[in-house]
Amino acid sequence: MSNASYVPPKVWKQEAPSGGHFASINRPIAGPTHDKELPVGKHPLQLYSLATPNGVKVTILLEELLALGHSEAEYDAWLIRIGEGDQFSSGFVEINPNSKIPALLDRSVEPPIRVFESGSILLYLAEKFGAFLPKDPAGRTETLNWLFWQMGSAPYLGGGFGHFYAYAPEKLEYPINRFTMEAKRQLDVLNRRLADNAYLAGDDYTIADIAVWPWYGQLVRNNVYSAAEFLAAHEYTHVQRWAEDIAKRPAVVRGQRVNRTWGDEDSQVPERHGAQDLD
Repeated sequence: MSNASYVPPKVWKQEAPSGGHFASINRPIAGPTHDKELPVGKHPLQLYSLATPNGVKVTILLEELLALGHSEAEYDAWLIRIGEGDQFSSGFVEINPNSKIPALLDRSVEPPIRVFESGSILLYLAEKFGAFLPKDPAGRTETLNWLFWQMGSAPYLGGGFGHFYAYAPEKLEYPINRFTMEAKRQLDVLNRRLADNAYLAGDDYTIADIAVWPWYGQLVRNNVYSAAEFLAAHEYTHVQRWAEDIAKRPAVVRGQRVNRTWGDEDSQVPERHGAQDLD
């Protein structure tokens, strides 16, 4: 499949599937492939997602809000099977024209508000409920600094390192080396920040930590790409400490189970419509 002498054409055209673990979810056009409405539950917040790192960000925050006593953060979490193309339904595209999970519909207001992109959802919910986002300008800005750092950095970890190391149909030295270097640089950025701070924005746990942990915290815990040894994750001691501290939070444990369809049976809650689904 690889060809060192490959010369790109003047105009690219898709001639064959790209290959790899997630080949079925990639295509060069947007828009729906089929008509189907999304289900709607009884709660104000309707989440359409899957327990990937981006999906887990939102369910962790929702469970954290509920743990704080924000009963209006009750939600229905509907499973979107990306391998089967659920994200390309007309109903899903109506909420997220980018056809990526997670997507949120807030039906507590009229007309309902759609929210897509995981970082946007975290910010929307934090502002809506006044939690996990400092109110002072310096604390708020530092939180947003790290939230947007994650949104800009994680594609190099997921679409770059993760793809070529774990999912691509061939192991290619150049892209693996290139994106490993970047993944380790990002881990070092976090390690230096966490050397003198309990959490990314300082002393308080915020949406910045909730955004970063499912990617980088789980990476050093060997739960993403099974690459902890390859990346020498043990060297990032401050990231390790932070990752383990967050992993112990009850809402984090609960949030990781929502919309999960793999792993131990006890860890799987494909859909969540009430707290009892996690008990």
